[in-house]
Amino acid sequence: MRYGPEHKASIHREIVTDASKRIRSGGVGGAAVSVVMRDAGLTPGGFYKHFESKDQLLMESLSRAFEEVGDRLVEAGKKAEPTIAWKAIVKTYLSMEYCDHAEDGCPLPALAPELARMTDTLKPTVFEELNKYRIRLLPFMPGKKAAEKERAFFVIFSSMIGAVGLARLLPESSMRKAVLDSVREHLLQSFGS
Repeated sequence: MRYGPEHKASIHREIVTDASKRIRSGGVGGAAVSVVMRDAGLTPGGFYKHFESKDQLLMESLSRAFEEVGDRLVEAGKKAEPTIAWKAIVKTYLSMEYCDHAEDGCPLPALAPELARMTDTLKPTVFEELNKYRIRLLPFMPGKKAAEKERAFFVIFSSMIGAVGLARLLPESSMRKAVLDSVREHLLQSFGS
């Protein structure tokens, strides 16, 4: 049976979505071709009908991860009053739900060390995805001038990425919660209202 181009596009999206969750929960190697193809109901041999290379799958998966998280954080920011939109983003990012579900979270706490060691051919693409993420979230950051918002973005996101990464290492829920609560409160107080 032959399928139309819309079917192929749908399967492609399904593979990328699955791989995106897998790399966030299991690292760059967590999205093995055999596993993501099996999850899509396909054989590993069909992989190259959808992707030119494993790197293409990885980059599309990262892009999907940044897009999903960016959507969630932008939505949180839009629901809040403009002057405190950044606080809604901080509260969303530093939640237990977000921490306990790496597969749905920001790829940075899960993958930063691996992304830093990627080949020089992939690093520009990773940087491009990071930059798109930053550009989407900058308007919600505290500060009046662009430079203030930029500084706030890097301080806030570096703190949140580190907090989630550390919290995920801890064995008990109460310990993870204590880390997230501490960093959340510190950030909320550091930039005023």
